[in-house]
Amino acid sequence: MKIYGIKTCSSVKKAINFLKDNDIDFEFIDFKATPINEDKIKEWLKEIDLNVLFNTKSKTYRDLKLKELNLSDEDKIKWMAKENLLIKRPVIEYEDKVLVGLDLELYEKEFK
Repeated sequence: MKIYGIKTCSSVKKAINFLKDNDIDFEFIDFKATPINEDKIKEWLKEIDLNVLFNTKSKTYRDLKLKELNLSDEDKIKWMAKENLLIKRPVIEYEDKVLVGLDLELYEKEFK
């Protein structure tokens, strides 16, 4: 299992705590130390919807004024690769699934 995000994100911290509290082994990939590229994003998009992954509520989205650009899907992918903080967190890969965002109820069902 891999969990992607940033150390300072409260949702990522809660997801990590859930995994630790339930003795679930995982590898943490920090976007700041190991940036995610377009290929990885496209791999995730085979499992999840672009609008789930692309975080329009992030400070980065607002600061870059991306709403004004009326981005295409391809543009969104390019922006997420360039600015990983536009990716909704956490992203969890396990088995053949990709989960996005903090959902402790879903984690209970999926991981226990």
